[in-house]
Amino acid sequence: MFKEENEAIRKRIFESVEGLSDEQLNTKPAQDKWSAMQILDHLHKMETVIARNISKELKEGNSKKAVKKPIQLTVSRTLKVEAPSFTVPMDEFVPLEEMKAKLAASRKQLNDLYDQASPEALAEKSLPHPVFGKVPLTQWFPFIGLHEKRHHKQLKETLSQING
Repeated sequence: MFKEENEAIRKRIFESVEGLSDEQLNTKPAQDKWSAMQILDHLHKMETVIARNISKELKEGNSKKAVKKPIQLTVSRTLKVEAPSFTVPMDEFVPLEEMKAKLAASRKQLNDLYDQASPEALAEKSLPHPVFGKVPLTQWFPFIGLHEKRHHKQLKETLSQING
């Protein structure tokens, strides 16, 4: 079920940037704000890191089972969360087609990982989250979509600011 929801939000994100030039997408609305492309880069980095960490935990981790967390709160932007340093976007010009390819690759990596993992292993192991604490591996897959939904709001704000 999470796959359909993750794809739906990704589709809405791409629809939001449709028809905009690479210059518009790489323009920051303010010095201390991310450009639309930087938001997309952050989403790619998050998905890649989460998939890598899940894979590592499944192979060699010894984490404990965790109780389900209220990950749906991720969508709320009332709680400001600093992006971990390894997910901070790059500050260089990137064409949209290149970023779409990166996002497609990270999504494939995530979905392949889910398809190859046993449901038991995903339920029995966990990874730490900076806000929720230990989160079961099963919840990290829908978390990606919720995280993208959160940033879709930011993306729309950014685009309205640069387009006046």
